[in-house]
Amino acid sequence: MFNLFLAVFPEIFIINATFILLIHGVVFSTSKKYDYPPLVSNVGWLGLLSVLITLLLLAAGAPLLTIAHLFWNNLFRRDNLTYFCQILLLLSTAGTISMCFDFFEQERFDAFEFIVLILLSTCSMLFMISAYDLISMYLAIELQSLCFYVMAASKRKSEFSTEAGLKYLILGAFSSGILLFGCSMIYGSTGATHFDQLAKILTGYEITGARSSGIFMGILFIAVGFLFKITAVPFHMWAPDIYEGSPTPVTAFLSIAPKISIFANILRLFIYGSYGATLQQIFFFCSIASMILGALAAMAQTKVKRLLAYSSIGHVGYICIGFSCGTIEGIQSLLIGIFIYVFMTIDAFAIVLALRQTRVKYLADLGALAKTNPILAITFSITMFSYAGIPPLAGFCSKFYLFFAALGCGAYFLASVGVVTSVIGCFYYIRLVKIMFFDTPRTWILYEPMDRDKSLLLAMISSFITLFFLYPSPLFSVTHQMALSSYL
Repeated sequence: MFNLFLAVFPEIFIINATFILLIHGVVFSTSKKYDYPPLVSNVGWLGLLSVLITLLLLAAGAPLLTIAHLFWNNLFRRDNLTYFCQILLLLSTAGTISMCFDFFEQERFDAFEFIVLILLSTCSMLFMISAYDLISMYLAIELQSLCFYVMAASKRKSEFSTEAGLKYLILGAFSSGILLFGCSMIYGSTGATHFDQLAKILTGYEITGARSSGIFMGILFIAVGFLFKITAVPFHMWAPDIYEGSPTPVTAFLSIAPKISIFANILRLFIYGSYGATLQQIFFFCSIASMILGALAAMAQTKVKRLLAYSSIGHVGYICIGFSCGTIEGIQSLLIGIFIYVFMTIDAFAIVLALRQTRVKYLADLGALAKTNPILAITFSITMFSYAGIPPLAGFCSKFYLFFAALGCGAYFLASVGVVTSVIGCFYYIRLVKIMFFDTPRTWILYEPMDRDKSLLLAMISSFITLFFLYPSPLFSVTHQMALSSYL
């Protein structure tokens, strides 16, 4: 029992920390004695501290994970996959919070609830990663989505932000409904919601070849709900508008954190429970469609955030390759892909936030950045080259491993589409570099120096992206353990 308490201690800690921060913010920001102070930076630093303490608690609980634990009435499961996905999620949350502080000052943004919402959605995603039952999975997804709806509309003076929040609310509620409908159909057909029981029932169906339209439709609806949440084509239509309208830190968080937790959930439910030919075909199609649309639509974009939105859709296509394989190598390559994608995206959005001081919105505004701020231009170029998959950067390693997994399971068409779309993708990533280094802008913009926390973040992540190829084996061995634990 004590061991199980230790296993959920990180989640218990971060929930308590979030509520304490909420009370702290409410009490002090409305206090006449302290002259109604703006508390957003204060709460931000405390939030960052609580995320880092949660990380330490997770790392301290690692020795308990030699075998998988089921706890809380078997609603949650702790194993290697849970542990590493949660660590990656907390790192991305810490990265997102640490690049917000300058944004708060620039935009005079003083709603401390923003940080509380980030922490609450992180709590729900921690539960989502370890969810081992359809009910706990759905509740965690809903809590996460509710926080995101408010965060997307958190810039109250901007009509773009309000529009983004409203669009996300309507379309997100629609996708949650589809997901819940799928869960209810599976429960109606099998009488089970626990992943272990579902695995036994569905394996029986696979072996005997019996057909149940209820189970088939349930799995289909759940897959559609998940694909909507990770912005895979053809369920991507909400992403570009919401990414562009939301405040930039929210866009960064939206394009990183939910993908980690949803992919962990997909692996839990589908690979362990019910991976059949139908699912493979769905993910095969979505992977190809996302890669093609991500590459072609991004070529027409003129705004930085929309370009990053389509780039994120393309990357989801690449990551789905790993899932379409259905092999251990495929899952391992998927996990490597997510890990590297998270760091590249934090890097890209930190740079966009550093350029926000001068209202950089269009790609043309980046003209001659190399002359006015050479270090920022070089960092952005490294990130773009890594996105494009140019060796020896980290992005190349992830694509290389994903394509090899596809070739290993005989999906030659998938790998060839991936290679072709990577080449097309190079065009718009390298066009960005060309604008920064060789174009002359209509109006010259002088950039102010970056704040310290963003410069530290960019320095660490850029060196990771550049030097990853020298020593990739720790990540490979860790992801191999995770892939194995999703089967065992």
